[in-house]
Amino acid sequence: MPLTSTRISPDWPCQVKTPGSYDWERSAAKWLRELIPARYASYPALIRHPVLLARHAQIQVQQEIRVARTALQTARTELPVLGLPESVIEHTIKLYAAEVLQLQHIARSVRAVSEALAARVTVR
Repeated sequence: MPLTSTRISPDWPCQVKTPGSYDWERSAAKWLRELIPARYASYPALIRHPVLLARHAQIQVQQEIRVARTALQTARTELPVLGLPESVIEHTIKLYAAEVLQLQHIARSVRAVSEALAARVTVR
């Protein structure tokens, strides 16, 4: 059933079809499954209920953001102890900072897809 609004968030992932279009929920589920550990992606409840899958993906991405932030915040104190050269430490800090930004973008995309899936559920 098509949604009442065709307006899409700027954070909408390009891998997911427009809400209300043919097979959009399948494309959303496929994209969401790529964001969670493989062992979860095969759970029947997550396969049958894309809105549940979206919820799990939101939690997963939030945890990944926490991990990347912790790694970033502790890099200057913990990496020198490992005997890593300063150039490697600086590169690693940049890597973690970029990862936090990327994960925040993914979190916004997951939220947009989650909202569209939840709207679909309430329309039925």
